[in-house]
Amino acid sequence: MSARPTMTADQNMAAGGARQHPLRAISFCDPAVNIERRDDGTLYLRPKQSLPDYPRRLTDRLHHWVKAAPSRVFMAERQGGRGWRELSYAELLAASRHIASALIARGLSAERPVMILSGNSIDHVLLAFGALYAGIPFCPVSPAYSLVSKDYGKLSYLMKLLTPGLVFADDGEKFADALHANVPDGTEIAVAFGKVPGRDVTTLAELVGTPEHPALDATHDAIGPDTIAKFLLTSGSTGNPKAVINTQRMICANQVMLRETMTFLKDEPPVIVDWLPWNHTFGGNHNIGLTLYNGGSMYLDQGKPVPGGIEETVRNLREVSPTVYFNVPKGYESLLPYLRDDAALRATFFKRLQTMFFSGAALSPHVWNALDELSVQELGARVPMLTGLGATETAPYFMSVNPATSRSGHVGLPVAGSEAKLVPVGGKLEVRAKGPNVMPGYWRQAEVSAASFDEEGFYKLGDALKPADPTNLDAGFDFDGRIAEDFKLASGTWVSVGPLRARFIAAHAPLVRDVIIAGINRDELSALVVLDLDGCRLINPTLPPDDYAMIASDPLIRDAFRERFARFLTTATGSSTRIARAVLIDRPLSIDRGEVTDKGSINQRAVLEHRSHLIEEIYSPAPPEHVITLG
Repeated sequence: MSARPTMTADQNMAAGGARQHPLRAISFCDPAVNIERRDDGTLYLRPKQSLPDYPRRLTDRLHHWVKAAPSRVFMAERQGGRGWRELSYAELLAASRHIASALIARGLSAERPVMILSGNSIDHVLLAFGALYAGIPFCPVSPAYSLVSKDYGKLSYLMKLLTPGLVFADDGEKFADALHANVPDGTEIAVAFGKVPGRDVTTLAELVGTPEHPALDATHDAIGPDTIAKFLLTSGSTGNPKAVINTQRMICANQVMLRETMTFLKDEPPVIVDWLPWNHTFGGNHNIGLTLYNGGSMYLDQGKPVPGGIEETVRNLREVSPTVYFNVPKGYESLLPYLRDDAALRATFFKRLQTMFFSGAALSPHVWNALDELSVQELGARVPMLTGLGATETAPYFMSVNPATSRSGHVGLPVAGSEAKLVPVGGKLEVRAKGPNVMPGYWRQAEVSAASFDEEGFYKLGDALKPADPTNLDAGFDFDGRIAEDFKLASGTWVSVGPLRARFIAAHAPLVRDVIIAGINRDELSALVVLDLDGCRLINPTLPPDDYAMIASDPLIRDAFRERFARFLTTATGSSTRIARAVLIDRPLSIDRGEVTDKGSINQRAVLEHRSHLIEEIYSPAPPEHVITLG
């Protein structure tokens, strides 16, 4: 869509007006903690609720649901124009046992794991659960490392780090170049369909057709809490990705943490429409695990929150009513115009919706308010919006808000089974985590692993938190940026980058997707601005879809940015928040140079390093015309 639809009078509530309406009632366990204060300012937050027992392995829940509801849909995906391809719990278990038998016969192990290069699909999940059932780790890799990267740098590195014994891609021809360039001749390649010219391949059908191995049940029974279930890769925003060891204990404990906090999951099996990539912990651990653990159904959404992709999401949401909906902030923003404009979509979306959940970045207040308004219009109540704090290294659930106090930037308190430690560092409180959901370390990186934990065994997330109410720590905590991103101006003044970035992005909506704050050892701050191309087209619908240079130089865009930039300058409270110079980046960030990850996370330092010429232009005595300067 080229422009945001006009709202009706009923929809056009005053900002925050929907907040006068009640929340839709859901069952939820509000996190509560005991607080210990140390003389050095360190805080320990220990949940009052204990964590119930959790299973030895995730596949125990598969067996449970096969007994309880064997024909229930576990997962469904579009089959072109032929409707939905459905996979029941019974079918998943049967296929998992046969694939596990094939993997056992090949002698695969943690030293020679399964690597999956392609994205979300039923074929992907079949191979993943076959590996889980055999106790053989698998690693889902971002498809961007094979299909977007030009030099295969990260994929090549991962092949050496993980030394896989079997590499899978759904479409052999689509991934052929990446497979040829990176998979050694002695390593088996498996595909769902298609060929890899010049290489022998095993088909997924052959794996599924493997007779059950005589040692299958004994092998499955031997899987325990310390067995490595999978390797999940960090984003690589600070260099090459690290392989986070995910044990059965981490994943199973985390699902009980989720279920004991979001207790509405016990009331009915969840129905999820989801696009979030499985090579990240949000989609691959949180959402798949939540579906399986609670006997739910996941409908795979091949859409994306971008023009040309959001339409597929809308198509799916017209057909399937979710009970809980997960997305990133950009996803909600992209969906919003359709919910406003399509009464039938709105009715289907909100009909059974118990809660929404976002992660990955702050959700803009105008988007949150609009979703509240639409849910009130449809239901007479607000659908709770939840969020929290977690990491790939925490499986990921660690801290959670409660429905009544949830707001953007608030992360709440640690959930049952987790313990948080807040340590004074550089004027902030650095958060650290301990619990059965925390990783044992990074694969084949002992020194990096050791440095990631403190002397008491707490994992150091690198995030800073601050009390929502300094006089009442039971009110929970707000996100206060990444410790490593903060820096000093030439005056010695500290700049808290995370909160400043969030305010900058919110103040320049819908034009700005992200911003890189510059000014290390300089007299003043400046900004390298990553435009939101979709948002820019709301200002000028005639803009091309992906011509960064044209969009960054467009007079309407520059005028709209300058207007917001000037207003933002008036909110500065000192040199640590005053930004008076900016450049609109006119070339896309590079995944090969580490400037951006496949999920869109930006490496501030890499951008500053690779675009140092822009920094020099910004701070030159007579900046060139493309530098936007204010008084």
